[in-house]
Amino acid sequence: MGHGYLLGQSVDAKTLPHKKFSIHEKKASDVGMDHANGHHRPSSNHQRSPIAQRPDNGGIEGAVIPLSANYFLVRFNPDQKIFQYDIDITPHPSKETARMIKNKLVQENSSVLSGALPAFDGRRDLYSAIEFQENKAEFFVNLPVASARCPVDKKNGHMLDRQNFKVFKVNIRLVSKLSGEDLNKFLTEDKDGISLPQDYLHALEVILREGAMESSVLVGRSLYPRSMGEAREIGGGAVGLRGFFQSLRPTKQGLALNVDLSLTAFHESTGMIVYLQKRFDFLKDLSHQKTRALSEEERREVEKALKNIQVRVCHRETDQRYHVHSLTKETTKNLKFRDRSAKDLMVVDYFKEQYNHDIQFRNMPCLQIGRSKPCYVPMELCVVCEGQKFLGKLSDEQTSKVLRMGCQRPSERKGIIKGIVEEEFGAGSNSYADQFNLQVSKDMTQLSGRVLLPPRLKFGSGGRITDMTPHRFDRQWSLLDSHVTDGSKIKNWALISFGGTPEQHSYIPKFVNQLSSRCEQLGILLNKKPVISPLFERIQLLNNPGILESKLGKIQEAAAGNLQLLICVMERRHRGYADLKRIAETSIGLVTQCCLYPNLSKLTVQFVANLALKMNAKLGGCNVSLYNSLPCQIPRIFSDEEPVMFMGADVTHPHPLDDSSPSVVAVVASMNWPAANKYISRMRSQTHRKEIIEHLDVMTGELLEEFLKEVGKLPGRIIFFRDGVSETQFDKVLKEEMHALRVACLRYPGYKPLTTFVVVQKRHHTRLFHREKNGGSTHYSDQNIPPGTVVDTVITHPREFDFYLCSHWGTKGTSRPTHYHVLLDENRFQSDEVQQLIHNLCYTFVRCTRPVSLVPPAYYAHLAAYRGRLYLEKSDSVATSCTTLYRSTPLQTTPLPKLSDSVKRLMFYC
Repeated sequence: MGHGYLLGQSVDAKTLPHKKFSIHEKKASDVGMDHANGHHRPSSNHQRSPIAQRPDNGGIEGAVIPLSANYFLVRFNPDQKIFQYDIDITPHPSKETARMIKNKLVQENSSVLSGALPAFDGRRDLYSAIEFQENKAEFFVNLPVASARCPVDKKNGHMLDRQNFKVFKVNIRLVSKLSGEDLNKFLTEDKDGISLPQDYLHALEVILREGAMESSVLVGRSLYPRSMGEAREIGGGAVGLRGFFQSLRPTKQGLALNVDLSLTAFHESTGMIVYLQKRFDFLKDLSHQKTRALSEEERREVEKALKNIQVRVCHRETDQRYHVHSLTKETTKNLKFRDRSAKDLMVVDYFKEQYNHDIQFRNMPCLQIGRSKPCYVPMELCVVCEGQKFLGKLSDEQTSKVLRMGCQRPSERKGIIKGIVEEEFGAGSNSYADQFNLQVSKDMTQLSGRVLLPPRLKFGSGGRITDMTPHRFDRQWSLLDSHVTDGSKIKNWALISFGGTPEQHSYIPKFVNQLSSRCEQLGILLNKKPVISPLFERIQLLNNPGILESKLGKIQEAAAGNLQLLICVMERRHRGYADLKRIAETSIGLVTQCCLYPNLSKLTVQFVANLALKMNAKLGGCNVSLYNSLPCQIPRIFSDEEPVMFMGADVTHPHPLDDSSPSVVAVVASMNWPAANKYISRMRSQTHRKEIIEHLDVMTGELLEEFLKEVGKLPGRIIFFRDGVSETQFDKVLKEEMHALRVACLRYPGYKPLTTFVVVQKRHHTRLFHREKNGGSTHYSDQNIPPGTVVDTVITHPREFDFYLCSHWGTKGTSRPTHYHVLLDENRFQSDEVQQLIHNLCYTFVRCTRPVSLVPPAYYAHLAAYRGRLYLEKSDSVATSCTTLYRSTPLQTTPLPKLSDSVKRLMFYC
């Protein structure tokens, strides 16, 4: 083995040339230019697909409401040149080290850099407001590092670092002179074909966050400074941190900085042994069981969780950080390494001799912190470094704790945001912004929104109330005196219990009685008795998919093969839920409805009603419909004779630490017209983390075929809602997915439906607040904006067809409106028409009696994609045990099991 433990070995500065820098004779006169060393930047002048333009000046429907938004106007000088330099550092440093190198380079070479204070993106781009003396230059920067062997100071007994230096070669080269003229044209000229200058916008983004970078951790576009408050422990080795998000947005009012409160989970900075105790339940007693060893399965799980985490060592003084590459196969007590004199040493002996440290956890593996050569450190001598985003999958409890940290009422969130902007961009507080002539307003953007009226709803004819308009402040409605629009007939059903105490089992008869009574009140027929007596199984049955499948098969047989519904009552949430859904829906052909015993003990009216609504929707019923059909609402576009199909699509990806599982895509489509409230789904697995939908043509073809069977003719129009697409992918998604839709239509000669393609975004940081009148507060100031609030001016795109709609009532924290961006519109909607259409559809979601925040086709696609992810969980748990850290073969995409014919035309996923 190579010599481990000699951490931080470095080149002595004396061995390198004495001159600080040398100027290359060849100048980069061609500014614009060649990108050597494989460093490629996308051009900002690429040809874009034609994105739909706003068809009018915005909508006019609805009562006007004064609002403010967390957008802050940014004034820039279009004539201000920004000099973009490529900075190449060898050996390649971490981002933290690269920033230290940049700071030292600027301090020591002020004259060569013309006294500039450049902004750095942490990778390869350096931006200066002043052109450097030369267009190409080479520098050497020395950073102090601790030596590996630390002599002991005999006077006071602590270890000393011998100060060595690591030397970095830095090459700087001018690559572009950026101007704000193109951005100014984009914002001010009302012409098609003007592209957003991404290079210039990126430069401004880097400049505006540079001041905060010196005291913050950057995660994506969010900064986490210490000034935002202490970390809060959320369990499992993680802490929640508050920070702030900032992003530049081109808007109708001009360039604006979107600033919002941001939250994320970080690894807790603590000793590795304590960290392991908190992270893994099976290691919680580790400090009391110092002789404990890891089983092979445990070792793999720990290795997967620790891979790439940064640690520092505590057996000597050093600021160096190291990445965990893997765990040693051998335990610490059996581990040897070869020193510089080719002599084999035991790890435990080495640390005793060199550092007088007696290793305690000798049966644990060491951390391997070198990729190219073995470099081992015992776990107990390592501390997890602070400022690292937690990439593992958060538990429900952890997620809940993080969300609670960000659950501020609107007035509080607004105050926090204003405080952030004042601190970051107040007078004299951001020298980088000042240097580039950037001025950020301290005032939130003021604008007007409109509140759309709720639609009239239609229920079944058997109830006392057959229609109503929800006028409550939260737009909720009650079905106490109403029937669902279309009640299903559930004649053959069964019930199975997983776990639970004898007392809990005794709740079942009352539960069945109340459920059948509530169904009857709602106009749903549920036989008062199941076709077979309730079955009571131990919860451990969910751990064995083979026995579970056999059990479900026997239940289906006992019901003569025509069981419509299986109600599953579970003691608690269990990972076997995934197997249960997969087996029932793909192998046996059963629709299931799960619920938990704790809910049966309370048995509230709301719980029983919600369960009944879900069961009705899953079995082909319909809970609510719009009183005025869509052709009545938008007669200019829709008609009863020409059916329309609404589609939704979403892609869900595995969590960040999973580097092999497929992504899962779901596409749903409405199967009835003009009600358009019954959606069937098609799901596929696809290439790991690929965002563009593969096989969209095949899935669309299947959905068109089903529509033809149900409605009797093909849809003349398709309204397609695409969830989960970032703005940088608009062009690609529109081009490739619209092509796939058209390919699917080509199966029918001469068939060319008019299509509207809308991207739906929930993951954004736009927040809307009630605006105080004349500087004073109103009684609304601490309330969320009302359901139906729409904004399509001031903070929206300068020309493209987008708007924000808050269709729901936010009960906790601050409401997040949904952003809708129309990329293609062959149906030629006006602003009012598409906004009213989406708003009204939000009242038809099957699972609740209030409007939802997301247009239902996109919501259903999200639910179906999540169900597809569950189908893979079993294979994931098996695959985890054989995961290797090095992959020599391409990833294989595990296909999803096929849905059973008896469920694939139902809304089983809702």
